[in-house]
Amino acid sequence: MNFSALFENIKSTHQTLQKTASNAINLSITIRNWIIGYYILEFEQNGEDRAAYGEKLLSNLAKKFGNTDIKGMTERRFREYRRFYTIYPQIGEVISDFIPKEAIRRLPTAKFVKHEIRQLPTAESDADKFTNIPIIPSPKLLSKLSYSHFAEIAKIDDPLKRVFYEMESIKGNWSVNELERQIHSLYYERSGLSKDKIKLSDIVNKKAVSLTPKDIINNPVAIEFLGLNDRAIVTESDLEQAILDNLQWFLLEMGHGFCFEARQKRILIDDDYYYIDLVFYHRILKCHVLVDLKTEKFKHGHASQLNTYLEFFKSEVQQKDDNPPVGILLCTDKGNTLVKYATAGLEKSIFVHKYLVELPKKEELEEYIRKEFI
Repeated sequence: MNFSALFENIKSTHQTLQKTASNAINLSITIRNWIIGYYILEFEQNGEDRAAYGEKLLSNLAKKFGNTDIKGMTERRFREYRRFYTIYPQIGEVISDFIPKEAIRRLPTAKFVKHEIRQLPTAESDADKFTNIPIIPSPKLLSKLSYSHFAEIAKIDDPLKRVFYEMESIKGNWSVNELERQIHSLYYERSGLSKDKIKLSDIVNKKAVSLTPKDIINNPVAIEFLGLNDRAIVTESDLEQAILDNLQWFLLEMGHGFCFEARQKRILIDDDYYYIDLVFYHRILKCHVLVDLKTEKFKHGHASQLNTYLEFFKSEVQQKDDNPPVGILLCTDKGNTLVKYATAGLEKSIFVHKYLVELPKKEELEEYIRKEFI
């Protein structure tokens, strides 16, 4: 064996086992979420005290899990899991093929895995109602699609359209972002209008972005499932890391009333995750201060993004006695530093003047960054 062969063997081993690990993680997440969906639906239909919870069942579950160290158990997710189960009940027939027997025996759901799935109230899937619609075998779905694929496809009401995107995702090994892009580009509708559907499919998949192990491992759902810190999925350059490390302490030590709250604060807007670099609460201004860092020249989109964060905080986080949040945008590029302040619809000129006095001056921040990092 020569050196090149040694290198290729190690590389191949790493890539193969990395893929195996990511597939195992994803499969566990998919099955867990399916079972959670089953539990919820069964409780809603047959739970002894279901009437006491009614419409607030999912929100009560979310609050209960909020007091545990299990992440990601939100009302929106529970609703998503329930829909996932109702659309793919047939997955229960093959769960025992993907989970070790000793694990299956410990699951309360083991009784219905092999034989009782078709007797469940929701066992008839949408696709079963349309005899001319092909159903992709559950083992293939589970081995080829990540849970995030399922969640995206489950949003589609048309059973035929769902099967279409299942097949195309498997055929093209699409990433979730690619699946979303194709759905938004009306690929299904365009295929229906196309005379040569096979040629269109080939063209689409040549340009498609393929799924990689990193896509699964770095997915927020996987991070929550593994109990890892949110920052595990945030890739930062050394410069960004250094600035954030020091900027946090710089603001705290300025004595202007900054109280640190969070770093890489993850927020969910619609179905997309966003990360705010630093979040403070200002005890004098009685408002949140959001800091967003860009290690590049200022672009209009940066200000728009920060304003989106501010509107989110104003709507979802701000308390009745809080003032509207304030944002600090820092852009740096090869010796040039720009600091911009943003507000979420501030109308009171007195408060605007006050925050300009209490927050560090633009010149202070610009000089600090230039001196320390550029």
